[in-house]
Amino acid sequence: MVSSETARRTYPDGSSISFWTAPDGWQLRRFDWPSTAAKPRGSILFQGGRGDIFEKYLETFHHWHDQGWTITSFDWRGQGGSGRLTDDPHVGDIDRFGTYLADYGAFWQEWVAATPGPHVAMGHSMGGHLVCRALAKVIAEPDAAVLIAPMMGLHAPISAGFGERVAEIAMRLGNPQRRAWKSNEKPGTTDSRPSLLTHDPDRYSDEPWWWEQKPEIKLGPPSWRWVVRAFESTRRLRASRRVKLVKVPILMLVAEADKLVRAADAIKVAGLLPDVRLVRFGSESAHEILREVDPVRNRALGEIDIFLSARAQQ
Repeated sequence: MVSSETARRTYPDGSSISFWTAPDGWQLRRFDWPSTAAKPRGSILFQGGRGDIFEKYLETFHHWHDQGWTITSFDWRGQGGSGRLTDDPHVGDIDRFGTYLADYGAFWQEWVAATPGPHVAMGHSMGGHLVCRALAKVIAEPDAAVLIAPMMGLHAPISAGFGERVAEIAMRLGNPQRRAWKSNEKPGTTDSRPSLLTHDPDRYSDEPWWWEQKPEIKLGPPSWRWVVRAFESTRRLRASRRVKLVKVPILMLVAEADKLVRAADAIKVAGLLPDVRLVRFGSESAHEILREVDPVRNRALGEIDIFLSARAQQ
C-alpha cells in the first residue's frame, strides 16, 4: 500500500490522463483509473468544485479503487487542464452554468456506456451543485449520488438576493470577465485560504505542490460573470420543483461551519429531495471534507462506503 503523501502526489499505476472532446469541440482534461478487480465493484464519476483539479483527490481515489471501483474525473470547462474562457489564465469564468451541464450530460452518456455498473455520480462544492442539477434535469441517471459540501447557496452580505444584485451591478460596470476579487476564495474575509478549506496543512499543501509541477492548471478567483451565474444557478435549484422528483438515492455531506458555501441552503435542498441521507459535520470540518484531518475524512469515507454498499448494489 502506498503512503498517504505518495498517493496524493503521484499519478497511480494504471491510471491515464487524456482529453475528451465536448460536442462543441471544446477539450476537457480527464482522469481514468479502471478497476483491476476480477469482479469490478462499479464506476464512480467524481467532479470537483470551482477552480479544482482532479489531482487534489488522488488519495481518495485510492480508497475507492482499492475496493474495486473504476474512477473517472474531468476538469470543468475553463479550469484545471480544460482551457480558459478569459484572456487572464488565472480567472475562472463561464457564460452560464448550462454550459457546464451540457458538458456533463454528454460526458455522462459516453462514460456510462464504456464503464461497468453500478454507476455513481459524486460532486464536491460546485461539482455537487451541478450533479444535483443534472439529476433534477434528468440528464444523468446514476444508481446513486454523493454530494459533498455542495454549493447550494453562496455566502453574501445581508442576503443572497442582495449579494446577487450587487454582483450583477459590478458585472455590468466593466468587463464581466474581469476578476471579482484579487485573491483568496471570497472577498472581505480575514480567514486565510487554508483555514477556509481544511484543518490539515499537509493535505492543503498538495494543491500548491501540484501547481508548481503543472503551472498551467492553476486558477485564481472567479470573474464577476461567474459569481452572477453561481447566484442565479443556486437560486433556481433551491426553487426548482424538479428537485422533489429526483428518484436517485443521495448521500449529502454538509460542513455546518463552511465559510465558502451556505450549509443552511444545502440542508434546505436535502429537505426537498425524496431519497436522501444527510450527514452533518460541525466545527471540526471546513469546506473540503474529503481533504480534512483523518478523523473527519475517515468518517466521511465511512459514510460513503456504507451508503454505496446499501444503495449502489451490483
